[in-house]
Amino acid sequence: MRDHQLPRPAGPPPSRAERARRAADTLRQRITSGVYGDGMLPDERDLGHALGATRNVVREALGLLRDEGLIVRRRGIGTRIVTAKYGHGLERLTGLAETLVDHGAVTNAVRAARIVRHAPKAVTERLHLPDGSEAVYLERLRSLGGRPLSVDSTWLAPDIGRPLLDRDLAHRDVFALIEETTGSRLGSAEVTVHAVTAEPDTARLLAIPTGAALFAIDRLTRLADGRPVDAESLRVRADQFAFHALVHRDAVPAGSVPPGSVHGTSVPTGP
Repeated sequence: MRDHQLPRPAGPPPSRAERARRAADTLRQRITSGVYGDGMLPDERDLGHALGATRNVVREALGLLRDEGLIVRRRGIGTRIVTAKYGHGLERLTGLAETLVDHGAVTNAVRAARIVRHAPKAVTERLHLPDGSEAVYLERLRSLGGRPLSVDSTWLAPDIGRPLLDRDLAHRDVFALIEETTGSRLGSAEVTVHAVTAEPDTARLLAIPTGAALFAIDRLTRLADGRPVDAESLRVRADQFAFHALVHRDAVPAGSVPPGSVHGTSVPTGP
């Protein structure tokens, strides 16, 4: 009886560049999840042991992360994490400032806070307002520890947004202010995350090169009764931010969005 033999993998073995990319992906995930809490990476030999990679592959992977601005390497000192990415969970409805509160001082430079008499049709449709209705528009440049992180553009239903114009928009999260002023809990949100590049104005605000990678987050938030009240568009520095979620392989409830579908549309970023 002949021994059963496993089929050989098709195609040539992965190149060193491909193995370096895979090692960089693993290291990036470990950095983002806080594995290296002291901010220093192990030496190349220990990293190679942990990753099952040669020192040359590890060295190339570290070069990729250095080019991303995630680490810095100093001869005689080692490899240090420059800025660990801030994580934002997708399991719960939380504002960005609520997520970042444990990472430092979050401030918002209020660039716009006004009533728009005739909101764009795309906005009134998303907020279920009559065509031509007014809405409240907010635009804020969010910083963490003095470093620009995101540009947030928010459209609010008029009865929801008007009371917020007299509140501390520079230091408070919009979600918390909505619940505080309405006395009602927010219930759910439809979120779409996609990749874009920074056009010149956004790049200037976020202190990054034109064409740098951004996360574009479009979110429509509803009160607990299902009424849509907050349509926002966020542009977040991709070199500073990562999304994470714990998901379960359960049946999709009737009427919900099936896995893999795209739900929600962009809203204008200004009146």
